[in-house]
Amino acid sequence: MLQNTVKRLQPLSVTEPVVICNDIHRFLVAEQLRALDKLANNIILEPVGRNTAPAIALAAFSILQTSDCEDPLLLILAADHVIRDEEAFLLAIKHAQQFAEQGKLVTFGIVPSHAETGYGYIRRGSEIAEMVYAVSEFVEKPDIDTASAYLNSGQYYWNSGMFLFRAGRYLEELKKFSPEIYDSCQKAVGCINPDLDFIRVSKEAFTACPSDSIDYAVMEHTQHAVVVPMDAGWSDVGSWSSLWDISNKDQQRNVLHGDIFVHSSENNYIYTENTFVGAVGVNNLVIVQTPDALLIADKDRVQEVKKIVDYLKRSDREEYKRHQEVFRPWGKYNIIDQGENYLVKRITVNPGEKFVAQMHHHRAEHWVVVSGIAQVTKGNDVFMVAENESTFIPPQTVHALENPGMVPLELIEIQSGSYLGEDDVIRLEQRFGYSEEGINERN
Repeated sequence: MLQNTVKRLQPLSVTEPVVICNDIHRFLVAEQLRALDKLANNIILEPVGRNTAPAIALAAFSILQTSDCEDPLLLILAADHVIRDEEAFLLAIKHAQQFAEQGKLVTFGIVPSHAETGYGYIRRGSEIAEMVYAVSEFVEKPDIDTASAYLNSGQYYWNSGMFLFRAGRYLEELKKFSPEIYDSCQKAVGCINPDLDFIRVSKEAFTACPSDSIDYAVMEHTQHAVVVPMDAGWSDVGSWSSLWDISNKDQQRNVLHGDIFVHSSENNYIYTENTFVGAVGVNNLVIVQTPDALLIADKDRVQEVKKIVDYLKRSDREEYKRHQEVFRPWGKYNIIDQGENYLVKRITVNPGEKFVAQMHHHRAEHWVVVSGIAQVTKGNDVFMVAENESTFIPPQTVHALENPGMVPLELIEIQSGSYLGEDDVIRLEQRFGYSEEGINERN
């Protein structure tokens, strides 16, 4: 969905996207952008989540520091939106551009197709130009009767969370109405720490920033907000049930992804990544299988998945702390199997990348190359390991691995020993320059 968000902007005259994400998602986002050839030191990392107003402020301050334009336009988009009619989407943006250039803060209101209780609404005011309205008010998610009244009035739009305005103009209004957010973000960006393709801001300054949405912090107060209607088959995919809503269905209204067999089952969303799933006589369920876990929920209650997350967190479960598939600067790894005194990973090393030189006190490692070629450093020896070949790394042996080829290197790593903890990694060189907090460059 992140890639789709970027690709649908291709017909517009835009610079490389700036993506704002949490620190723990940085390598996943980087790989998504790299696949589109859009990775260019353009990922801003939030040390903590502080909602949309501060996130947009980070982008605005950062872009003003680096842009050749005096005050460039910012198009603010979420990565979890579905746009079926991309032509209508682009037309709405082009229509809004002239008003943003004039100093307006443009929000895009989705023309509602039904009485929806899951979205906030924007009430339009007077028409200031063709299909451009002053914003009368923002309203919270309504009950069904209120939503029906909004729909029948023709004066309300769904709040899309998409915006277009000049970077400096947004910051002017933010400073006026939410000076604490402005000051915290200005200080945070004043201490930028470049890190690979990432932009790190001051954790201390940003942690002190109040948490608020752009609606509450700016849009509800400014006299310069306008709404441009958009009718582009938009959907905010905030849950598994909303994915069911927008997906193609079979004759029994099931949405199926993966190796699945269903019998006498209707209105289900079933997704599986790596195992066969069979369903008999079940209705209105969400069934999602990934290498991490299996979710089974009533489709009308999927928002309660937060209860599961709370349980995992309270119980200090590994499922809460890490995924089976983990992205790193050099590539990624998948945990295939684990047990007492052993751990098996499938490792992918991107062309030209390498692990830093290191050693382990308590574990040995056996590497089997599946595809590609590996340059292995073991002690004082440097040698190549080709497809279907292997090498053994004893405990307390300095080692490193590099992919010198032009294609990804795939290998199986078998760790064995009395202790396999991630803190048993003694690095003998630092290659990536960023904080060790929450990071294990090698593993």
